[in-house]
Amino acid sequence: AWARTAPAPHVRDRTAQAVDQHSWAHQSVGECGDIKVGCVSTEETQDQTPYERFGGHEFFVDLVADFYRQVADDPVLRPLYPEEDLGPAEIRLRMFFEQYWGGPTTYSDERGHPRLRLRHGPFAIDEQARDLWLLHMRTALNHRDLPPDLDDEMWRYLVMAAHAMVNVHDDQ
Repeated sequence: AWARTAPAPHVRDRTAQAVDQHSWAHQSVGECGDIKVGCVSTEETQDQTPYERFGGHEFFVDLVADFYRQVADDPVLRPLYPEEDLGPAEIRLRMFFEQYWGGPTTYSDERGHPRLRLRHGPFAIDEQARDLWLLHMRTALNHRDLPPDLDDEMWRYLVMAAHAMVNVHDDQ
């Protein structure tokens, strides 16, 4: 049987405590008003976190590595990363994704609350940068060969997060 899963307790807690809800909490709300994590088979994934359903650590390592390989050659996005080596940014994004989807809490343990909009504030992120970020993330996600429901769940989050990071608009 297919059913909507209730959010894991860590997602529910972060949703309630989030200062920057656009960047930290799932924004999709189910029919009953609960935060929607996604549609999954209750028989196969009853006790699994989204992190585990996606494939755990290796999935996120590969996704983020594919993404940053593209960023390294992108003339619009690469200048947004002040560090000469993209390695530290790759590690931070991987840790964030792992924690967001129910994996290890290493990101918050090492860096505190994500505060994504605040952390991205110093960088001019316009619609072109957002669209390129999404293009590279879509390409990296396509290489993962996820089942359609998991791909959709991840993609909806990525689109929402990318839109939330835009801090320079064409009319400014």
